[in-house]
Amino acid sequence: MTKTFSRRAFLSLSVASLGSPLWGDAPSRSLRPVLRPAGVSSAQKASAPAADALIRDSGVSGRVSYAVARAGETAVLEAHEAGKGLPPASVTKVLTALYALSYLGPRHRFVTSLVAVGEVQNGVLRGDLVLRGGGDPTLDTNGLADLARTLKASGIREVTGKFLVWGGALPTASRIDKKQPDHAGYNPALSGVALNYNRVHFEWKRASTSYTVSMDARSNKYRPEVRVAEMKIVNRSAPVYTYSSQGGRDKWTVAKGALGKGGARWLPVRQPEIYAGEVFLTLARAHGVVLKAPKVAQGAPRGTVIARHQSSDLRTILKGMLKYSTNITAEMVGMAATQARGTSFSTLKGSADAMNAWAKEQLGMQDAALVDHSGLGEASRVRADEMALMLAQAGQHEILRPILKDISLRDANGRVNKAHPLKVKAKTGTLHFVSALAGYVTASDGKELAFAIFEADVGARDRLIGPDRERPKGARTWNGRAKKLQQKLIERWGVVYGA
Repeated sequence: MTKTFSRRAFLSLSVASLGSPLWGDAPSRSLRPVLRPAGVSSAQKASAPAADALIRDSGVSGRVSYAVARAGETAVLEAHEAGKGLPPASVTKVLTALYALSYLGPRHRFVTSLVAVGEVQNGVLRGDLVLRGGGDPTLDTNGLADLARTLKASGIREVTGKFLVWGGALPTASRIDKKQPDHAGYNPALSGVALNYNRVHFEWKRASTSYTVSMDARSNKYRPEVRVAEMKIVNRSAPVYTYSSQGGRDKWTVAKGALGKGGARWLPVRQPEIYAGEVFLTLARAHGVVLKAPKVAQGAPRGTVIARHQSSDLRTILKGMLKYSTNITAEMVGMAATQARGTSFSTLKGSADAMNAWAKEQLGMQDAALVDHSGLGEASRVRADEMALMLAQAGQHEILRPILKDISLRDANGRVNKAHPLKVKAKTGTLHFVSALAGYVTASDGKELAFAIFEADVGARDRLIGPDRERPKGARTWNGRAKKLQQKLIERWGVVYGA
């Protein structure tokens, strides 16, 4: 049944408090919705389809959970199974954004640097050169090229010692989620150094009866080839890709029968330090500075910083993360926030546990149970009522609404309806048989609602094994139905609560 609720206020959050690690006193007890007096006219209700009927007729198997509240208020206007946690998928990134802003601040910038360990005499560094990662999730090949130019400008033309790459600013992991396919570019390795979102560009072109292939770290200006990731074409039709780690290198094979005339895709990198080191070595050589083959530094370097590259400010990074749903960005800024919080951790799950504790202490989300910062892990659970009420509070609304993505509503034929009277800014979340949407909807009269919708067929996901996890039968149809239901619910709320 669909119910109407109310609850005591969540903690307020002001923009001025973004730079401080804590936003206010922790709630003394769990904040739960209670019954709210009816405030919607019967005429309004009569003109809108019943929510239960929309869910029943949607064809969405599994469970549907949602809650909606007026922005700036502390009551749930309408809910359906909102007290039962479901996988939030990439809606998790909304909480990660708030978490990072709380502990790092909107103006925080990540720094990647070159450190000289030894003395420089007459243009010769008599010692080691270290590329020191600073946890920047947005570092690209252009950024490394800037560092190479600065190295040249510093007067160094020769390095007698080793060339090392340090990624120990953050804990390392070979991938975000172990259940995802090996070749999923959205599931790369984690480290304190990440180049091109820890992805390598694989391109193939047909030439007569054979193919030419390349593996590079391309940007809009450069295309340095790499050796740490190698591709071999194998005469088979399936599986399309296989992966193995051999001798500190990523060894890939691809099925010849799947290549066609040509194409390209980004593949995940599992050796991020060596990957970044190889690309920097190539760029430095272009400036006349010859380095030895990169090796992974075992400890933080102590020496003289001779070049620095700063990222954009955190608010800009988070806006891009929410728009493009970049998983590695969420994981890296989430772990950086946990470090700033002062919590000791050695794994991604440990950092997620710290964010869960923060959500309970500062947002009143007593049942938040996340296993990562991106939402890629299917074991995460969030309650729709707790999410909607958190979004409704004035402080969160003021921070989040400007950095959330515009979500287009569609007409009956599936085309974007630019003239739709409702405007939505929200974060989507999608896994196979999981669909989520949370954010804000503005009615034609200017009234604004905060909402969270979680849909999941957990049983269908549990049955996915092996190759079925990439393109499982029925998943695309299910997700399409789920998105249509989300729009129908939003349109219902616009009629019932927007006027």
